Amino acid sequence: MKMIDTHTHLYVEAFDEDRDEVIQRAIAEGVGEFYLPAIDSTYTQRMLDLEKAYPDHIRLMMGLHPTHVKENVTEELQHVNEMLDQHAYVAVGEIGIDLYWDKSTLAAQQKAFDQQIKWAKERKLPIVIHCRDAFEEVFEVLEDNKGDDLFGIFHCFTGTIKDAQRAISYNLKLGIGGVATFKNGKIDQFLAQLPLTSLVVETDAPYLAPVPFRGKRNESAYLSLVVSRLSNIYTLPEERIIAATTKAAKEVFRLKT
Repeated sequence: MKMIDTHTHLYVEAFDEDRDEVIQRAIAEGVGEFYLPAIDSTYTQRMLDLEKAYPDHIRLMMGLHPTHVKENVTEELQHVNEMLDQHAYVAVGEIGIDLYWDKSTLAAQQKAFDQQIKWAKERKLPIVIHCRDAFEEVFEVLEDNKGDDLFGIFHCFTGTIKDAQRAISYNLKLGIGGVATFKNGKIDQFLAQLPLTSLVVETDAPYLAPVPFRGKRNESAYLSLVVSRLSNIYTLPEERIIAATTKAAKEVFRLKT
Protein backbone atom coordinates (compact mmCIF):
# COMPACT_ATOMS: atom_id res chain seq x y z
CA MET A 1 0.00 0.00 0.00
CA LYS A 2 1.21 3.50 -0.86
CA MET A 3 1.77 6.21 1.72
CA ILE A 4 -0.12 9.51 1.46
CA ASP A 5 1.67 12.73 2.35
CA THR A 6 -1.37 14.67 3.56
CA HIS A 7 0.49 17.99 3.83
CA THR A 8 3.39 19.10 1.65
CA HIS A 9 4.24 22.48 0.06
CA LEU A 10 5.96 21.14 -3.05
CA TYR A 11 5.18 24.30 -5.01
CA VAL A 12 7.20 26.75 -2.87
CA GLU A 13 10.51 28.35 -3.80
CA ALA A 14 12.55 25.92 -1.70
CA PHE A 15 12.00 23.29 -4.41
CA ASP A 16 12.54 25.47 -7.49
CA GLU A 17 15.95 23.95 -8.25
CA ASP A 18 15.03 20.25 -8.00
CA ARG A 19 11.24 19.87 -7.70
CA ASP A 20 10.93 16.96 -10.11
CA GLU A 21 13.75 15.06 -8.41
CA VAL A 22 12.13 15.63 -5.00
CA ILE A 23 8.82 14.24 -6.26
CA GLN A 24 10.49 11.25 -7.91
CA ARG A 25 12.43 10.45 -4.73
CA ALA A 26 9.21 10.43 -2.75
CA ILE A 27 7.45 8.21 -5.27
CA ALA A 28 10.42 5.83 -5.14
CA GLU A 29 10.06 5.77 -1.33
CA GLY A 30 6.45 4.66 -1.64
CA VAL A 31 4.52 7.93 -1.49
CA GLY A 32 1.55 7.58 -3.82
CA GLU A 33 -0.17 10.92 -3.36
CA PHE A 34 0.76 14.42 -2.27
CA TYR A 35 -1.81 16.80 -0.77
CA LEU A 36 -0.84 20.44 -1.21
CA PRO A 37 -2.25 23.07 1.18
CA ALA A 38 -2.60 26.63 -0.05
CA ILE A 39 -0.91 29.72 1.42
CA ASP A 40 -2.30 32.70 -0.49
CA SER A 41 -3.21 33.81 -4.03
CA THR A 42 0.41 34.37 -5.07
CA TYR A 43 0.94 30.58 -5.13
CA THR A 44 -2.27 29.50 -6.85
CA GLN A 45 -0.83 29.27 -10.36
CA ARG A 46 2.21 27.33 -9.14
CA MET A 47 -0.13 24.82 -7.51
CA LEU A 48 -2.28 24.43 -10.60
CA ASP A 49 0.80 23.96 -12.79
CA LEU A 50 2.13 21.24 -10.50
CA GLU A 51 -1.19 19.42 -10.47
CA LYS A 52 -1.21 19.52 -14.27
CA ALA A 53 2.32 18.10 -14.39
CA TYR A 54 1.51 15.24 -11.97
CA PRO A 55 -2.24 14.58 -12.29
CA ASP A 56 -1.95 11.06 -10.87
CA HIS A 57 -0.13 12.17 -7.73
CA ILE A 58 -0.91 15.79 -6.82
CA ARG A 59 -4.08 16.87 -5.00
CA LEU A 60 -4.79 20.53 -4.24
CA MET A 61 -6.42 22.39 -1.36
CA MET A 62 -7.55 26.01 -1.40
CA GLY A 63 -7.50 28.41 1.52
CA LEU A 64 -5.84 31.41 3.14
CA HIS A 65 -3.04 30.59 5.60
CA PRO A 66 -3.49 32.47 8.90
CA THR A 67 -0.04 34.07 8.75
CA HIS A 68 -1.11 35.63 5.44
CA VAL A 69 -4.21 37.28 6.89
CA LYS A 70 -3.16 40.88 6.27
CA GLU A 71 -4.54 44.18 5.01
CA ASN A 72 -5.75 42.53 1.81
CA VAL A 73 -7.67 39.78 3.63
CA THR A 74 -10.95 40.65 1.88
CA GLU A 75 -9.41 40.23 -1.56
CA GLU A 76 -7.61 37.05 -0.52
CA LEU A 77 -10.79 35.47 0.83
CA GLN A 78 -12.63 36.44 -2.33
CA HIS A 79 -9.93 34.64 -4.29
CA VAL A 80 -10.38 31.52 -2.15
CA ASN A 81 -14.14 31.52 -2.69
CA GLU A 82 -13.82 32.06 -6.43
CA MET A 83 -11.22 29.32 -6.82
CA LEU A 84 -13.35 26.86 -4.85
CA ASP A 85 -16.06 27.47 -7.46
CA GLN A 86 -13.75 27.30 -10.46
CA HIS A 87 -11.62 24.25 -9.69
CA ALA A 88 -11.98 20.86 -8.00
CA TYR A 89 -10.19 21.01 -4.64
CA VAL A 90 -9.97 18.20 -2.10
CA ALA A 91 -10.06 20.40 1.02
CA VAL A 92 -10.18 23.94 2.37
CA GLY A 93 -6.75 24.57 3.86
CA GLU A 94 -4.58 25.37 5.33
CA ILE A 95 -6.67 27.61 7.52
CA GLY A 96 -6.67 28.42 11.21
CA ILE A 97 -4.99 30.72 13.71
CA ASP A 98 -1.31 31.52 14.31
CA LEU A 99 -0.39 33.73 17.26
CA TYR A 100 3.33 32.98 17.18
CA TRP A 101 4.17 35.66 14.64
CA ASP A 102 1.47 38.28 15.12
CA LYS A 103 -1.16 38.49 17.86
CA SER A 104 -2.57 41.79 16.56
CA THR A 105 -4.43 40.07 13.72
CA LEU A 106 -6.30 37.60 15.97
CA ALA A 107 -9.77 38.99 15.26
CA ALA A 108 -9.16 38.99 11.50
CA GLN A 109 -7.70 35.47 11.67
CA GLN A 110 -10.72 34.19 13.60
CA LYS A 111 -13.11 35.75 11.11
CA ALA A 112 -11.21 34.33 8.12
CA PHE A 113 -11.05 30.90 9.76
CA ASP A 114 -14.77 30.89 10.50
CA GLN A 115 -15.67 32.03 6.98
CA GLN A 116 -13.54 29.36 5.34
CA ILE A 117 -15.01 26.64 7.54
CA LYS A 118 -18.47 27.70 6.37
CA TRP A 119 -17.35 27.53 2.73
CA ALA A 120 -16.00 24.04 3.34
CA LYS A 121 -19.29 22.95 4.86
CA GLU A 122 -21.26 24.38 1.94
CA ARG A 123 -19.16 22.31 -0.43
CA LYS A 124 -18.98 19.21 1.82
CA LEU A 125 -15.18 19.50 1.94
CA PRO A 126 -12.80 18.74 4.80
CA ILE A 127 -10.79 21.50 6.45
CA VAL A 128 -7.06 21.36 7.19
CA ILE A 129 -6.16 23.39 10.26
CA HIS A 130 -2.98 25.33 11.06
CA CYS A 131 -2.63 26.11 14.76
CA ARG A 132 0.35 27.71 16.45
CA ASP A 133 0.19 29.08 20.00
CA ALA A 134 -3.58 29.22 19.54
CA PHE A 135 -5.28 26.02 20.68
CA GLU A 136 -8.01 27.69 22.71
CA GLU A 137 -8.67 30.25 19.98
CA VAL A 138 -8.94 27.52 17.35
CA PHE A 139 -11.20 25.39 19.54
CA GLU A 140 -13.45 28.39 20.12
CA VAL A 141 -14.10 28.72 16.39
CA LEU A 142 -14.50 24.95 15.99
CA GLU A 143 -17.03 24.87 18.84
CA ASP A 144 -19.12 27.44 16.97
CA ASN A 145 -19.04 25.25 13.86
CA LYS A 146 -19.22 21.73 15.28
CA GLY A 147 -21.47 19.15 13.66
CA ASP A 148 -21.45 16.17 11.34
CA ASP A 149 -20.56 18.47 8.45
CA LEU A 150 -17.33 19.57 10.18
CA PHE A 151 -14.43 17.21 9.51
CA GLY A 152 -10.80 17.31 8.42
CA ILE A 153 -7.24 17.30 9.74
CA PHE A 154 -5.58 19.14 12.61
CA HIS A 155 -2.30 19.59 10.76
CA CYS A 156 1.09 19.40 12.52
CA PHE A 157 -0.49 18.52 15.84
CA THR A 158 1.71 19.64 18.76
CA GLY A 159 -0.73 19.89 21.64
CA THR A 160 -1.40 17.84 24.77
CA ILE A 161 -3.38 14.62 24.97
CA LYS A 162 -6.40 16.67 26.09
CA ASP A 163 -6.00 18.89 23.02
CA ALA A 164 -5.74 15.75 20.89
CA GLN A 165 -8.90 14.25 22.35
CA ARG A 166 -10.77 17.51 21.88
CA ALA A 167 -9.63 17.80 18.26
CA ILE A 168 -10.75 14.23 17.59
CA SER A 169 -14.13 15.05 19.12
CA TYR A 170 -14.67 17.57 16.28
CA ASN A 171 -14.30 14.80 13.65
CA LEU A 172 -10.68 15.75 13.02
CA LYS A 173 -7.74 13.47 12.35
CA LEU A 174 -4.35 14.49 13.75
CA GLY A 175 -1.62 15.26 11.22
CA ILE A 176 1.60 13.66 12.49
CA GLY A 177 4.94 14.61 10.98
CA GLY A 178 8.55 15.29 11.91
CA VAL A 179 7.71 16.59 15.39
CA ALA A 180 7.02 12.99 16.46
CA THR A 181 10.72 12.24 15.90
CA PHE A 182 12.02 15.19 17.97
CA LYS A 183 13.46 14.57 21.44
CA ASN A 184 11.46 17.52 22.77
CA GLY A 185 8.43 16.96 20.54
CA LYS A 186 6.39 15.59 23.49
CA ILE A 187 3.57 14.12 21.40
CA ASP A 188 5.46 10.81 21.16
CA GLN A 189 4.85 10.40 24.92
CA PHE A 190 1.08 9.96 24.55
CA LEU A 191 0.27 9.13 20.92
CA ALA A 192 -0.01 5.41 21.71
CA GLN A 193 -2.95 6.26 24.00
CA LEU A 194 -4.88 7.49 20.96
CA PRO A 195 -6.47 5.19 18.39
CA LEU A 196 -4.25 4.78 15.33
CA THR A 197 -7.38 5.35 13.26
CA SER A 198 -7.30 9.02 14.35
CA LEU A 199 -3.92 9.74 12.73
CA VAL A 200 -2.72 10.69 9.26
CA VAL A 201 0.92 11.22 8.28
CA GLU A 202 2.44 14.31 6.70
CA THR A 203 5.77 16.03 6.14
CA ASP A 204 4.89 19.76 5.88
CA ALA A 205 7.85 19.88 3.49
CA PRO A 206 10.03 21.93 3.23
CA TYR A 207 9.50 22.58 6.98
CA LEU A 208 9.94 20.46 10.12
CA ALA A 209 12.19 17.76 8.72
CA PRO A 210 12.29 14.63 10.89
CA VAL A 211 15.38 13.34 12.66
CA PRO A 212 18.09 12.81 11.36
CA PHE A 213 17.41 15.68 8.93
CA ARG A 214 16.09 18.13 11.53
CA GLY A 215 17.05 21.71 10.64
CA LYS A 216 17.48 20.88 6.96
CA ARG A 217 15.02 21.11 4.10
CA ASN A 218 12.25 18.58 4.51
CA GLU A 219 10.88 16.60 1.59
CA SER A 220 8.10 14.13 1.05
CA ALA A 221 10.49 11.18 0.75
CA TYR A 222 11.09 11.54 4.50
CA LEU A 223 7.50 10.46 5.21
CA SER A 224 8.87 6.96 5.71
CA LEU A 225 10.79 8.24 8.77
CA VAL A 226 7.52 9.44 10.31
CA VAL A 227 5.97 6.02 9.63
CA SER A 228 8.99 4.35 11.22
CA ARG A 229 8.63 6.48 14.36
CA LEU A 230 4.92 5.66 14.64
CA SER A 231 5.80 2.00 14.20
CA ASN A 232 8.03 2.28 17.27
CA ILE A 233 5.47 4.24 19.29
CA TYR A 234 2.62 1.82 18.58
CA THR A 235 4.87 -1.28 18.47
CA LEU A 236 3.25 -2.28 15.20
CA PRO A 237 4.80 -3.18 11.83
CA GLU A 238 5.26 -0.26 9.45
CA GLU A 239 2.82 -1.93 7.05
CA ARG A 240 0.08 -1.62 9.68
CA ILE A 241 0.91 2.06 10.22
CA ILE A 242 0.80 2.75 6.47
CA ALA A 243 -2.47 0.83 6.06
CA ALA A 244 -4.16 2.64 8.96
CA THR A 245 -2.99 6.16 8.12
CA THR A 246 -3.72 5.74 4.41
CA LYS A 247 -7.23 4.52 5.24
CA ALA A 248 -7.71 7.51 7.57
CA ALA A 249 -6.52 9.94 4.89
CA LYS A 250 -8.91 8.44 2.34
CA GLU A 251 -11.76 8.80 4.84
CA VAL A 252 -10.98 12.49 5.31
CA PHE A 253 -10.69 13.24 1.63
CA ARG A 254 -13.69 11.03 0.78
CA LEU A 255 -11.71 8.76 -1.51
CA LYS A 256 -12.62 5.21 -2.41
CA THR A 257 -10.60 2.74 -0.34
